[in-house]
Amino acid sequence: MVIGIDGPAGSGKGTVTKLVAEKLNLINIDTGAMYRCVALAAIQKHYKLEDKDKIIQLAKKIKIEFDADRKVYLDGDDVSHRIREKDVTSIVSQISSIVEVREEMVKQQRKMAEGLDVIMEGRDITTVVFPDADYQFYLDASVSERARRRYLQNKEEGIEMSYEEIMDNIEKRDYNDMHKEVGSLMRTDRQIYIDSTDMTIDEVVDFVIQKIGEK
Repeated sequence: MVIGIDGPAGSGKGTVTKLVAEKLNLINIDTGAMYRCVALAAIQKHYKLEDKDKIIQLAKKIKIEFDADRKVYLDGDDVSHRIREKDVTSIVSQISSIVEVREEMVKQQRKMAEGLDVIMEGRDITTVVFPDADYQFYLDASVSERARRRYLQNKEEGIEMSYEEIMDNIEKRDYNDMHKEVGSLMRTDRQIYIDSTDMTIDEVVDFVIQKIGEK
């Protein structure tokens, strides 16, 4: 069984996916973290965004793993916190726009999901990675609400970014995500649309589980 949740940055996909996975005993594959790992690896190598060929080769070489506690490992190192920091966040959308990088990550995502009951969130799970996913959702919220949520999340995790910086970053990411050559963020008729602006996380989780139960 495959459940896909797509949506823009800060819409709550990661938290909702984690909680639904726990309640339904599913494997949670954080696709956004995979692109962040590529971005971090590029930073560690001192590559610039213009070093496209080097970044593509890097994406093919690095090893990305997740554990049961949703920790993220890059070549054996726990980078769960590091990949959420400002320098990674500022380039991850551009990194994920590189067609060959997306192709490599999609290949790895499909391999990770083989023979398992999984839930995955991202920008193109229901349109590119698993267009035939059993359950497809599009989770959205207003830009101001998404910025507010990301600001509080960063504050809780000790990541220094102002609300204005986050708002600007989200608006830029929205544009980049919706105009990618491959894997752009888009809505389809098959997705169940959820506007979570005025909903709590628990309400969204309950709604997703209810829709899965109905089908």
